[in-house]
Amino acid sequence: MNVPISPRPVDVRSQSRYVQQTSGGDTSTDEGTVLEQGFIPDTGNARAFRDALGQFATGVTLVTIASENGPMGFVANSFSGLSLDPPLILWSPARSSSRFAHFATAAHFSVHILRDDAKDWIARFGRHGAGFDGLQHLVTPEGNPVLDGALARFDCALHDTHDGGDHLIVVGRVLRCHSSRGAPLVFSQGSYGSFHQQS
Repeated sequence: MNVPISPRPVDVRSQSRYVQQTSGGDTSTDEGTVLEQGFIPDTGNARAFRDALGQFATGVTLVTIASENGPMGFVANSFSGLSLDPPLILWSPARSSSRFAHFATAAHFSVHILRDDAKDWIARFGRHGAGFDGLQHLVTPEGNPVLDGALARFDCALHDTHDGGDHLIVVGRVLRCHSSRGAPLVFSQGSYGSFHQQS
């Protein structure tokens, strides 16, 4: 059965759908419940859509390439394993990035999964960061710049690309993988933090 979706915010109290309030909840009623709002993810609700996506906690990666302008890095949380056989991963650079053209066409790239103590890499490889300037790094057999200290690293050859709206879906075939022990850096709801296992 198809259920119509309202294009306006919905007060779930009118539908008897309640969510129990968690400690520190921001949106609540006198009844001690958190309101959910439904919306159509169009241009008028772009910020709300981004915030909703931000509820999904992700790891944080640093993608590195060798470009005609020297070694480059790109911080991204749009990363996923895709296939075991063949070994494929994907990530998605934003088309609005000033470095997009370099990363969209790179024949080889490396994806570093960041540790929880690597938040300084985010600022360094951000829009106005120093990048690789003054930073010692290694080079893969393909000539790609890589850094020590990542929780895991995947050295890749470009396998394919696909349209992803305002992003590009880049699929890489993993040539080699490096992995170590530690805790990941986590991104959720606009903030970086750590993952702690419950006993």
